[in-house]
Amino acid sequence: MTLIKQLASSDDFTGYYLLKELEVKLTNGATPKDYFDIVLCDGSGQMSAKFWDVSSTDKETFFPMGLVKVHGVVQTYREKLQIKIVRMRLTTEEDQVNLTDFIRSAPISPNDLIHAIKQVQSSIEDEEIRRIVDYCVAKVDDKLSHYPAAKTHHHAYFAGLAYHIVRMLEIGEFICKQRPFLNPDLIKAGIILHDIAKPEEMIAQLGIVSDYSLQGKLLGHISLASSWITEAAIHSGIDLESEKVIGLQHLVLSHHNLGEWGSPVQPQTAEAVALHHIDAMDAKLQMVEDALDTTPESEPWTPFIRGLENKPIYRMKL
Repeated sequence: MTLIKQLASSDDFTGYYLLKELEVKLTNGATPKDYFDIVLCDGSGQMSAKFWDVSSTDKETFFPMGLVKVHGVVQTYREKLQIKIVRMRLTTEEDQVNLTDFIRSAPISPNDLIHAIKQVQSSIEDEEIRRIVDYCVAKVDDKLSHYPAAKTHHHAYFAGLAYHIVRMLEIGEFICKQRPFLNPDLIKAGIILHDIAKPEEMIAQLGIVSDYSLQGKLLGHISLASSWITEAAIHSGIDLESEKVIGLQHLVLSHHNLGEWGSPVQPQTAEAVALHHIDAMDAKLQMVEDALDTTPESEPWTPFIRGLENKPIYRMKL
């Protein structure tokens, strides 16, 4: 099977892929015609595709999250690779392909990621902070083991959220050793809690986000997580005006740093400043790593990365 990462301009190929996204659109011609605007994906990456002149039968046959066999040609459009689909059909049992074969996932097993997070939870020395963290983590239950961290920006794959948290915890452990004025319990708690409400914000299947929930659209994961901290404190009989509760809420509310990025307040404690930069470092480096990993090896430049000021990354030949 031809992997998406291996495709190059002018390739004529046949393979099995997942319809990660599919939208019916109209051409701009004098007589507009329906076409499919598609994102095809497999375990190696994803690529935009077009399926022209779709019929009413096609519109009743193909939907997102469907597995298809595709015959296509790779073209270059506006300096980006794009697939022109020549023929496409749904897969059958005889094809012997499984949906999970086409899903990108974190490079560490979900069980190992959850184990690492649980170990850090248990290492939080302050009992009240630990109880708040435990309560909030329990609210997402097993979703933490498979949810992505975002729809598109970073860690947007199966178990991406847990992977993001674990990598941040590794950075946080180093920074706490280097900067002993930081409170390790607050850093650990802030890292685990900062995106803990993402599974309630997004609707996802096998690491692919199809939409945002009503709570996600109207409240967002930052507000949700802050309210969960309040719930946890009430549940545990902790004073809502204590600096522990306010400090944890501030970590969550400020971790995006700016209002236009979703934070109602800017970081104003040492731990909040650290959390914002730990989060940004892991997210941005993961954007680079993911772009390099999923860009066809024949391409020296990655696609433009929205989270990096819409700049591409060059693959150094060293």
